[in-house]
Amino acid sequence: MTDTSNNSNTPYANLNPHLILDAIENTGLLCSGSLLALNSYENRVYQVGIENEAPLIAKFYRPNRWSNEAILEEHQFAHELMQHEIPVVAPMIIKEKTLHDFKNFRYALFPRRGGRPLELDNLDQLAWMGRFIGRLHAVGACQSFKNRSRLDAKTHGRDPFHFLIKHNFIPDFLKEKYIETVTLLLNLIDEAFLKAGVLDYIRLHGDCHAGNVLWNEVGPHIVDLDDSIMGPAIQDIWMLLSGDRQQVNLQLSLILEGYREFHDFNVREIYLIEALRALRLIQYSAWLANRWNDPAFPLAFPWFNTAHYWQEQLQDLNDQINSLMSAENEMINTLNCL
Repeated sequence: MTDTSNNSNTPYANLNPHLILDAIENTGLLCSGSLLALNSYENRVYQVGIENEAPLIAKFYRPNRWSNEAILEEHQFAHELMQHEIPVVAPMIIKEKTLHDFKNFRYALFPRRGGRPLELDNLDQLAWMGRFIGRLHAVGACQSFKNRSRLDAKTHGRDPFHFLIKHNFIPDFLKEKYIETVTLLLNLIDEAFLKAGVLDYIRLHGDCHAGNVLWNEVGPHIVDLDDSIMGPAIQDIWMLLSGDRQQVNLQLSLILEGYREFHDFNVREIYLIEALRALRLIQYSAWLANRWNDPAFPLAFPWFNTAHYWQEQLQDLNDQINSLMSAENEMINTLNCL
């Protein structure tokens, strides 16, 4: 989990419009005065008007989350993808650097890119996404991150779980059942990783859902590499799958057909789909809990940390246990379809 010290309860208390515009102009740009806050919670993101030029996107990184080295690895990865003509929104190089600092805030500037979200029920788009992700992973496999996280059952399961228990987020009347359920779930996740066998860990987008893929007349481009991570390739694929088993098999076949044109795929990673879905459930709750003292979070997620939320979460976790317990036969069928 991330560091909760150094006034991280209110990390953006001093990030007012004057400071934002002064930070942008500190790079040598001249702001027009227009400023629009965009939908972002982990960081703070703004569209900023620039005199006689197109608006830019400014991202102010959450203090105490990533080290400078980790952020620069994200930036380097984005520019490496661009060099291979893979459409990605990369930070601008201004004064020979991509990461800037102003009054204890670190930030980067990006060109504004428009588009609509990926349509998960559009089979043509899914096939295109397979080729897109295959190209991205071919570059991602060329070297490793040294300062960013690794996706496994510890970092995305046990550590978030222990954070929730340590900080008493689970209601007392559900705590024993929650601990029992997550413990069983983590054991099943461990089994899924064992079934998958030896995995290749490569640089990934890490959060490749429909909202982070923008589509326009020339195809997809990807945004927000903030969660770039070392992990198995299937992590950038499973969030694009939805529906019943027949629909998922069709979607996965289309994606992998395009993917394999540019990069090899270890089919045994299919065993990880339900495990990764389960890890995301645990991690998401811990992410909200870890940020709960940030005033923006109770306003944006008023349903979190209520008894109703934890009861629903417990049901979702039990559903995921059932999915993992029945996954092996389904995965064998899926492998036979690929």
